[in-house]
Amino acid sequence: MATDRAPDGVVVGVHVNPAGGVPKYAVGLALVTSSGVAGDRQRDLKHHGGPDRAVCLFALERIEALAAEGHPIAPGTTGENLTIAGLDWGRVDVGDRLAVGDDVVLEITGPAPPCNTIAGSFKSGEFKRISAKLHPGWSRLYARVLREGVVRERATVCLLGQGA
Repeated sequence: MATDRAPDGVVVGVHVNPAGGVPKYAVGLALVTSSGVAGDRQRDLKHHGGPDRAVCLFALERIEALAAEGHPIAPGTTGENLTIAGLDWGRVDVGDRLAVGDDVVLEITGPAPPCNTIAGSFKSGEFKRISAKLHPGWSRLYARVLREGVVRERATVCLLGQGA
């Protein structure tokens, strides 16, 4: 979905795991549908996946800051499907819509609660370091898909705001 304004960010990683769980592996591009990212699987459908949690997003800047704190984290290790750079993560909120690349539109549905599955990405297993309740603005985010399409690395990301 092309917009006339400058992008707010860029996709620096597209990640899936066909077996489910983490880590998710870089694939370069993937079809994003209302039921999730093609080639990705979730093992725990009670807490992951479904139309309101079809895509998991995380900010590269948050990953880099966590790594600087000494956490052994990298893109995809906490289960995000899309790693995004340049987007002001503190501005992104529930209800916001993101135009990703030429086709995809996502709507943020909420933070992705961390669980012990991602403990290996944190020193001393401190996975709650990305809990939205304990550390606002540091969580991965879930999104529903409003418009399906292919997302590629280097795709632009535009924050459209709420209900745009």
